[in-house]
Amino acid sequence: MVKNFVLDTNVLIHDPKSIYSFEDNVVVIPLPVLEELDRLKKESGSVGKNSRGVIRELDALRDRGNLNKGIHLKSGGILKVMVLSENQISEIPSFLYEKYMDNWILVYTLYLMRSSQVPTYLVTKDINLRIKADSLGIPSQDYLSDKSDLEVLHPGYTEVKASEKIVEEFQKAGYLNPKDLEIDGCYENEYFDISGAYGVCKEGRIEIMKIGKEMIATEDSYRLFQRAGITPRNREQFFAMYALCDDSVSLVSLIGIAGTGKTLLALACGVNKRRRIIVSRPTIPMGRDVGYLPGRIEEKMKPWMQPIYDNLEIIMSRTGMNLDNFIKRGKIEIEVLSFIRGRSIPNQYMIIDEAQNLTPHEVKTILTRVGEGTKVVLVGDPYQIDTPYLDKNSNGLVYVASRFLGDKLFSHVVLRKGERSILASKAAELL
Repeated sequence: MVKNFVLDTNVLIHDPKSIYSFEDNVVVIPLPVLEELDRLKKESGSVGKNSRGVIRELDALRDRGNLNKGIHLKSGGILKVMVLSENQISEIPSFLYEKYMDNWILVYTLYLMRSSQVPTYLVTKDINLRIKADSLGIPSQDYLSDKSDLEVLHPGYTEVKASEKIVEEFQKAGYLNPKDLEIDGCYENEYFDISGAYGVCKEGRIEIMKIGKEMIATEDSYRLFQRAGITPRNREQFFAMYALCDDSVSLVSLIGIAGTGKTLLALACGVNKRRRIIVSRPTIPMGRDVGYLPGRIEEKMKPWMQPIYDNLEIIMSRTGMNLDNFIKRGKIEIEVLSFIRGRSIPNQYMIIDEAQNLTPHEVKTILTRVGEGTKVVLVGDPYQIDTPYLDKNSNGLVYVASRFLGDKLFSHVVLRKGERSILASKAAELL
């Protein structure tokens, strides 16, 4: 059955192509939403860029018909820009539209719901607006097209109980077939804990994993890990280290709470690879923003990048290397994500820290900038999100993990055990 979906402004800003995500239904954009887009188009960053992108998209669609009467989309649906007359508005209680723009969107949705013969839904990423809609009897929902379920996302590894005989055969032959473990199969780069013996799925079979000479990483890089005292303290870190050192994998996502070693492992592998490291993270403040930061771009980004420097200092101090010299030699570059569009980044090792604060669209923009020979590591904790309208299921980090899972270019590990300190682990658990 065909339905009406009324889109809030934040949905269009979150995904400028969202109008094509509702199949054969009717997508309705209230006129107040266009007013908000017009106001936001001059904003800096992704908000302004996406606002302008939506406006250009709608302008291009004008050539195919009248927006007010409805334009047929390639998806099979219809797009309409809804305009209410003064008489139509007067049918709605005036207290709704006296003050807030969000209330105007509710007015339009309420009028459409009363006048249309098909079910009508408000689509918004604003939780409070969904609550207000519910209080007025308006069905509402979050934008679900790019939403994943973190709770059912595969952790990247599977634990299998096996007999001593099976484990011995695994260690002797160096591989097992999934049917030997009485499982249906495995996806590419899925890791296995087979009664304490570790394996990784490659081309349909489970190959034994060893970090050292027999690993895909070079012997020299493993020695550097050892010299720095950076060795896996649990199986999730073991799997993460393998993924980071595996040259057949171009994209790695590491998901975990604070203190699980995500950033430290990613940086240590980047230093080992002897490739130029590009590091960035979203400039989203936790709590109240301190405002304008003076200086060159490196100085402006330093407060955001201090956790990166802290981890690098640990690595450098343990290996006899000097962080200042490492930076001066251009071995590491701080990249501002706002300026990445239009770039091509070949033969680099790229770390995106705090990736849970990126939208799916922003992550797509980053990954489409990657050239040959570049490895990208996305690091973050989906339970610590500072970006409005994102949650643990709709952020770019979880979105990538759910969409890429099973691809031979991708590896994914969820790290659950904190290793920073007993106090840090207890705080992450209890607070």
